[in-house]
Amino acid sequence: MYISERLARETGKEYALRVIRENIIKLELSPGMVVSANELATELGVSRTPIREALNELSKIGIVEIYPQSGSRIANVDYDLVDESRFLRITLECEITKTVCKVADKNDLLLLKENVKLQEFYLENDMKEKLLELDNEFHRMLFQITNKMIIYELIRSFSIHFDRIRSMTMIAVKELKIVEDHSLILEAIQNKDEAMAQQLMDKHLSRYKFDVEEIKLQYPDYFK
Repeated sequence: MYISERLARETGKEYALRVIRENIIKLELSPGMVVSANELATELGVSRTPIREALNELSKIGIVEIYPQSGSRIANVDYDLVDESRFLRITLECEITKTVCKVADKNDLLLLKENVKLQEFYLENDMKEKLLELDNEFHRMLFQITNKMIIYELIRSFSIHFDRIRSMTMIAVKELKIVEDHSLILEAIQNKDEAMAQQLMDKHLSRYKFDVEEIKLQYPDYFK
């Protein structure tokens, strides 16, 4: 399991929630895996209480299943929840992208371009974990440009269902289109083409539907 450092002023629950969430997305805590609060507490160096609080929080969005007296289990992929998460993101991010076309300044465009260039580098060098981080950063930057970071934080929790599929895509799909998608979205933003930017974002966030067979071949036991 990947253990990151605890951030300044981060409570035990916040730390446990962040690390467990990251490991679910990265598939270190894979679908179907049984997890022990005691073992997680030891690995993270916290008491069992924040671990249990974090697992309880994750159970509310259906990513963790808690069985009294028996422990907890990482839920298998539920495509209904993945699609619901995708619907939420498309609804919001298409509008966010439209607004970015109107308000992005030269510095914003420069930072987005830098992000895409780094994505190209990591794709060429098969550094898929870094590529996923930059993918997430690209989307976060769009919310930041439009000053909608509270909305970003609100949707990030439920997006775990969608983000986990994106991690599987990175490994299972041979011809990744992520960087190409971002490059085209950026081009539309630079051209202030709102309709095209929205269309490209919709396609980008729906791409997993075209990759589902490859993902299931790689991870047949991860789905409900």
